[in-house]
Amino acid sequence: MKAGRILLALILVIGSVGVLTTGKVMYARFLYLSVLLAIGSWIWTRWAVRGLQVQRSARVQRANVGDVFEEKFNISNDSRVMVPWLEIMNQSLIPFAAGSRLFTYVSGHHKQSYLARTWLTLRGGFVLGPTRVSTGDPFGLFSASKVIAPERTLVVFPIIFEIKSFVFPPGLLPGGQVIRRKSADITPHAAGVREYVHGDAMKRIHWPTSARRGHLMVKEFEQDPQAEIWLYLDSQKDVHYAKPYQLEEIPIEMMMFKKRPKFKLPPATLEYSISITASLSHYFIGQRRAVGYVSAGQTFIVHSAEHSERQEAKILETLAFVEANGSLSIAALVAVQASQMPQGSSVILVTPTVRPDLIHAVDDLQRRFLRPVVVLLDAETFGGVRGTQNLVASLRERRVPVVIIKCDADLPQALSIVPTTLNSQEMSRWREPILSH
Repeated sequence: MKAGRILLALILVIGSVGVLTTGKVMYARFLYLSVLLAIGSWIWTRWAVRGLQVQRSARVQRANVGDVFEEKFNISNDSRVMVPWLEIMNQSLIPFAAGSRLFTYVSGHHKQSYLARTWLTLRGGFVLGPTRVSTGDPFGLFSASKVIAPERTLVVFPIIFEIKSFVFPPGLLPGGQVIRRKSADITPHAAGVREYVHGDAMKRIHWPTSARRGHLMVKEFEQDPQAEIWLYLDSQKDVHYAKPYQLEEIPIEMMMFKKRPKFKLPPATLEYSISITASLSHYFIGQRRAVGYVSAGQTFIVHSAEHSERQEAKILETLAFVEANGSLSIAALVAVQASQMPQGSSVILVTPTVRPDLIHAVDDLQRRFLRPVVVLLDAETFGGVRGTQNLVASLRERRVPVVIIKCDADLPQALSIVPTTLNSQEMSRWREPILSH
């Protein structure tokens, strides 16, 4: 483009000087040619860029860290003029976002498409765009571009590790006492019927009773007697640590045929904690257990215990945006919410803290006849301070199972083993069901 402008300027100067000094027709033609070339190229460029359209489409708007996200770009030149070159710039904030391309010679009324594959390495919400389209004239004198606004957003969930087994949280077993608390979900334990209220699901209508009484009646249910599982994510700002880390871009040839590269978690306690929480949620919901979630990062968030796939989606979407900027300690987090849980529920605390707040939280849970399990990240291995082993010793004295996670640990293996904090006799007692309190 710079060379074309220099040539145009040279022709213009020669023509102008020649006309002023000699007045010959040849120099006048040079002058007219340069002016017409400049005007024609400018009009060509503006006309061409107005006819360019780019549409982006993806089959999914939800994915996990470590997945290869595939997006289709459809390009069309709706004008009559030929476009000598066309540059597509994907300006999405997804790290290492693919999709930028350079094409040459795109004829009028021509369409073209291509696939872009991006390896997702960061959780969160990302707008798929904007997209900048640039082109120019055949002589390289002018260029023009336009920005196409984004239409969709991609939510990237944390990576989920497949857990084969975990310390099975003790609690009320099927066939035990029913928890006398109404449930919004349909369970095998009917509590009675009541009149229909606008918004009730049609599947809850009890038709025989409705026919006898002459108006709609719906069934009420009580909670399943199996104990709930609550996941507490410690998002207090002062307890998280991270080592220096820089993501490396993966060559595009490694992602051909949707091949999924091996992902390694950043050496940060927050990212480990989030992935562990997501993996445990996936595991227990797969076991048909009712799972609840509590954290206090940017905001205080509580998801009541449910055992549906919708619950897992809610927890994963929350985890996608969690940040370690909370002020509540793990003990304060437990004190705020633990009173709302039915006795016999299991509480899994995921934390990297080295403070005695963790012991206070465990004591509080045990006083409420709840069953704590601790997934404790070794802060020292993440560049933090010492103190993890002291907490482990205190938890062992209280017969609380502990899973210790170190930086660069194989999480599927580390989470699938039975903690060694209890001997077989203690573990047997710990697993005993609580039928009443």
